[in-house]
Amino acid sequence: MISRRHVLASALAAPAILRLGTGRAHAATTLKISHQFPGGTIDKGDFRDRLCRMFAAEISKRSGGDLVGEVYPGSSLIKTNAQFSAMRKGALDLSLYPMPYAGGEVPETNIGLMPGLVETYDQGLAWKTKPIGKALTDFLADKGIVLISWVWQAGGVASRNKPMLAPEDAKGLKVRGGSREMDMVLQQAGAAVLSVPSNEIYAAMQTGACDAGITSSTSLISFRLEEVAKHLTSGADASYWFMLEPLMMSKAIFDKLPKNHQDIILSVGTELEAFGRKGAQDDDIEVAKVYEKAGAKVQKLDIATVEKWRAIARDTAWPDYAKKSANCANLLKLATDAA
Repeated sequence: MISRRHVLASALAAPAILRLGTGRAHAATTLKISHQFPGGTIDKGDFRDRLCRMFAAEISKRSGGDLVGEVYPGSSLIKTNAQFSAMRKGALDLSLYPMPYAGGEVPETNIGLMPGLVETYDQGLAWKTKPIGKALTDFLADKGIVLISWVWQAGGVASRNKPMLAPEDAKGLKVRGGSREMDMVLQQAGAAVLSVPSNEIYAAMQTGACDAGITSSTSLISFRLEEVAKHLTSGADASYWFMLEPLMMSKAIFDKLPKNHQDIILSVGTELEAFGRKGAQDDDIEVAKVYEKAGAKVQKLDIATVEKWRAIARDTAWPDYAKKSANCANLLKLATDAA
């Protein structure tokens, strides 16, 4: 199992990982890892960036330097929305990517942010070993994507002028939901919707194009939305918004690697899932402290309020998703069976 001390030692022992592999005696396989989140270090910053750096350090250690990971935060290598397609084509090696961002290209991926479907971390992470996990993994492999680390994140709402807690609070607001299905729920509640990745919410709220943004607790912190929000709805105790943001890899690239390198990548990815869960849950708590310090008013969702949102989703987003394709219908059924 990977510990923080173990990974830090690995990073120090193999500095070539974060120095683009210079000075190696033989050619290593360099894997470029892209994501949209702010960059930091292996020890500090957004846990999603740290997970990618830990992954890079550990695969290099276990492969004896034959695998080298280069991390490109802040969509500095490839623009946010283009990363999924780039992986499918073999033009990008890996990305820690919010799965529903690919919904326009592959509608089935919107299962990763189906409002009200996943209600706890235990439930979401249990997908991996249940029929829903196998079906989703097989489907993505057929589309050219390999799931490396399963990462789920609960979400909350940052809003500019008034809190958005229950569905009735959304009426008349311009809200960023994060997926087509979440947008359907918001529209049913009377909101106008805005479709932007989480790294663009700040600018949208700053200009007034967006009144409220729903995103993960980590993004609520990392993108400094407390600077443009007077209210926070926290999902620390309960949430209707759980997003699957896994570390993904291009199957075209993965398949070209020798079996021992594939095994290293998959085993390290699995071991980092505990770190991902802890990072997400820690931020569910930390986000309230950040917003309170900035002077925002903080409210928490409860089960009764979550059920109001879930009821709308069951009547709108869920059946709409199921009608998209036989694969969508099957994934939704397996996911509800896993609840």
